[in-house]
Amino acid sequence: MASKDADPSLGYLTHKDTEVKLPRPTRVKNKTPASIQITAEQILREARERQEAEIRPPKQKITDATELADYRLRKRKEFEDLIRRVRWNISVWIKYAQWEESQKDFDRARSVWERALEVDYRNHTLWLKYAEVEMKNKFINRARNVWDRAVTLLPRVDQLWYKYIHMEEMLGNVAGARQIFERWMNWMPDQQGWLSYIKFELRYNEIDRARQIFERFVQCHPKVGAWIRFAKFEMKNREIGRSRNVYERAVEKLGDDEDAEELFVAFAEFEERCKEVERARCIYKFALDHIPKGRAEDLYRKFVAFEKQYGDKEGIEDAIVGKRRFQYEDEVKKNPLNYDSWFDYIRLEESVGSKERIREVYERAIANVPPAEEKRYWQRYIYLWINYALFEELDAEDVERTRDVYRECLKLIPHQKFSFAKLWLLAAQFEIRQLNLQGARQILGNAIGKAPKDKIFKKYIEIEIQLGNINRVRKLYEKYLEWAPESCYAWSKYAEMERSLDESDRARAIFELAIAQPALDMPELLWKAYIDFEISLGEFERTRELYERLLDRTKHLKVWISYAKFEAGALKDAGLQEDNAQGVQRARRVFERAVNYFRTTAPELKEERAMLMEEWLNVESSFGEIGDVSIVQAKMPKKLKKRRQIVSEDGLAGFEEFIDYMFPEETQTTNLKILEAAYKWKRQKLSADED
Repeated sequence: MASKDADPSLGYLTHKDTEVKLPRPTRVKNKTPASIQITAEQILREARERQEAEIRPPKQKITDATELADYRLRKRKEFEDLIRRVRWNISVWIKYAQWEESQKDFDRARSVWERALEVDYRNHTLWLKYAEVEMKNKFINRARNVWDRAVTLLPRVDQLWYKYIHMEEMLGNVAGARQIFERWMNWMPDQQGWLSYIKFELRYNEIDRARQIFERFVQCHPKVGAWIRFAKFEMKNREIGRSRNVYERAVEKLGDDEDAEELFVAFAEFEERCKEVERARCIYKFALDHIPKGRAEDLYRKFVAFEKQYGDKEGIEDAIVGKRRFQYEDEVKKNPLNYDSWFDYIRLEESVGSKERIREVYERAIANVPPAEEKRYWQRYIYLWINYALFEELDAEDVERTRDVYRECLKLIPHQKFSFAKLWLLAAQFEIRQLNLQGARQILGNAIGKAPKDKIFKKYIEIEIQLGNINRVRKLYEKYLEWAPESCYAWSKYAEMERSLDESDRARAIFELAIAQPALDMPELLWKAYIDFEISLGEFERTRELYERLLDRTKHLKVWISYAKFEAGALKDAGLQEDNAQGVQRARRVFERAVNYFRTTAPELKEERAMLMEEWLNVESSFGEIGDVSIVQAKMPKKLKKRRQIVSEDGLAGFEEFIDYMFPEETQTTNLKILEAAYKWKRQKLSADED
């Protein structure tokens, strides 16, 4: 509740006592605030408290094939009804096709993709996802067909070409990838497409082919950047004559272009690297005579640097610096919030070396605070402060002014809306360099209190660990976990720190608290760290308990395999050779439980079950004499190549091969069905003969 003397204009909803009279009912006599006031925050809080819990449908568990068929029929009907209502919504089509793929019904999934393409074939996302499905399930020729149709219908979508080429290159089909590149180049794509083609040829050391592509590239995109890339390519291959020829051709064609400054600078730097100083000087002078002064800024700067190194710098430097200073003053007056102009101006003054002028420009620059309190407007501005502080510390060597710069900058930033961890850390590291540890701790403590971030916690903890202040480290980890309880990194590092101190009980308690959290960003890493921790202590019973708790949450194949391998190797790694047989039996029991789960609860996961059997076989082989490979071999599935009928786009029927797994119990069931059908046929034949 607000106080009695709170100002109603600050956002409170006030209730005032009124006296109502019949002649003038709208006049308010008593304008004093009510004794009890209600805030908008309180109204919202009460609304949330009275809101009913979300009503959700109960979860359904599928136990047999009939229920699975009913479920699939119902889902398909839901998708078809949804498509009839919102046929134009592509996301519905994608979900439908992906669901069919999850049911391993690829023919239906393809049918959905094709129907979706009939609705909107210009949507390249459809083509990408369609092809990715085919590639993921290793239908390479079908993926090629999809990519070919996609790039034929949408040749201006570069991503389709990139994906198509990447697939062929991953398959080792270099000639096919080159052919696709040639098809693409016929459409004259942007520069990135040509450069990708060149990089492709260079990966296979086809220098001549790359040179020919560069020639076509500069004809298709006669820009300065393209010619410079061509010349640098020749220079990289130590073809100095060819590189100079490229630059000369570029100057002939683009000498009057708006970007000619970049070309002349690159040409002059090339001659400078070749130790042709006079050639470089002639190029600079020619460029300064032919390029307008407003477009020759970088050229002037490069020329000054060149003359400083190779010639007389006195006259040129004064003239150029004065001219550039005048231009920068004009730019910052027109737009004082253009921080790039301030950076350029500051660099100019730093090149001259006058500390007073540098400080003056920095002060004028940081006075232009962004008008809106949004981080994207401040990201560039904040580097003015950082550069200012680094200048005072490194160049001016003024410690107090550096400290004042950091202090004023941290006061200026609205930490309640956004903050910059980089700035807090720089200020703290500066204090550490000045051997002011208390000041650094104060800065980092304020950072955690005002704007906590991962970087700040990690750096602060690292500093305290290096100083050996374990109690401070524990407090910091506690603050870290209060702020981000879902961070598996923080939990793991905290427990790892306690383990390094031989505080096993503390580390175990931390792990228990971590896995009990309702939400974690990477729970699999946390469980693995916990299990490895118990194994490192030789606590095999605790490790088994952890694996069982993990299996209560997930029955993933990797968990089963990890559990079994632990049982197979735990006692052996501990040096208890006489208990190896017991470990073998434990590992077998885990594998048997896993096989039973995949056979009864998840029979559709045949591939995972086959992978489990392969791992079991490998483990039994590793046992040596006490292993029994025959136990696993009797349960190993047969890998069958099957054929199924498909219908192509033009209506022609055909067959395709796919891999299926046949387990022994399925083989016995199949044989019984065959015998039953044979007896039935024989009875029917005897009855027909008697008739």
